[in-house]
Amino acid sequence: MEILIGLIIIAVGAFCQSSCYVPINKIKDWSWESYWIVQGVFAWLLFPLLGALLAVPEGRSLGELLAASDPFNVWMTILFGALWGVGGLTFGLSMRYLGVALGQSIALGTCAGLGTIMGPVLLNIFFPELDALSSLTFSVILGVVVTLIGIAIIGVAGSMKSASLSEEEKRAAVKDFNFPKGLAIALLAGFMSGCFNVGLTFGADINFGDLTPDMYKTLPATFLVTLGGFVTNAVYCFYQNSKNRTWGDYRKGAVWGNNLVFCALAGALWYSQFFGLSLGKGFLTESPTLMTLSFCILMALNVVFSNVWGIILHEWKGCSRKTINVLVAGIIVLVISCFLPQLI
Repeated sequence: MEILIGLIIIAVGAFCQSSCYVPINKIKDWSWESYWIVQGVFAWLLFPLLGALLAVPEGRSLGELLAASDPFNVWMTILFGALWGVGGLTFGLSMRYLGVALGQSIALGTCAGLGTIMGPVLLNIFFPELDALSSLTFSVILGVVVTLIGIAIIGVAGSMKSASLSEEEKRAAVKDFNFPKGLAIALLAGFMSGCFNVGLTFGADINFGDLTPDMYKTLPATFLVTLGGFVTNAVYCFYQNSKNRTWGDYRKGAVWGNNLVFCALAGALWYSQFFGLSLGKGFLTESPTLMTLSFCILMALNVVFSNVWGIILHEWKGCSRKTINVLVAGIIVLVISCFLPQLI
């Protein structure tokens, strides 16, 4: 029962993340770079900081925790967060050229597989005595493979969509639809986004041990990863503000109230995925396989719900029944991938 509760919590977080682009559509009269960094203040700084504070017992402080932790692990966690930030930037572009459904499917699918594998591999390189590779069991690898199969099926559906629709129909569903360009960007976004889980792996011990409840133990590392990502995004967005002369966005007082509310909502929904991941893992401690695979499960569920939103937003409108059947088959495979390793 606890395992089921953990998976449900992760699923709720995934649904929230997949919904975070909906409030962004309500932002008015701001350029992409302006609203992206403002929502990032909430998504990558404020909410992760509040989450990290939940892992700090009474009488202790977050600063004390970071000072007592291995500096190498702290900086590696931040470094991989900065690399993940590159993935976050290109992730947004994949939505632009492929839409919410297909863009998230390809990017998150790549992220799911690489993120799960890269963490133990890199940890083994730096700390071979930890035998991190032992966590990559047959069940874990099977879960990753099945997830990638599901993503591949959805990718086929996307290719069928691209081939079957006219340019006008593509633009009606996704204004800047460009499958080849979007595919390349989504694959890059997925590779770099996988660094998030690598950062969590290096920061796994950044907590107060037995004084921190299991469900909160990854939250300080999550904050460090998103902190690194915020720096990367801030540098790029402020560069774009200068290049495009959009600093004036921040002086548009008439839209600040509206935009701040929807940026905050988008940030809260985005952070919910990793807050849910931490809470969910607290219920999965009796299953080492699911603990290792939890990041992959989160990404798979993100893909499932993003395609649900894609259907709601009419991104698949005009596609043939065969294309929709392939899409649904991919979604079913992804759902199966969440539970299959536990049955082996």
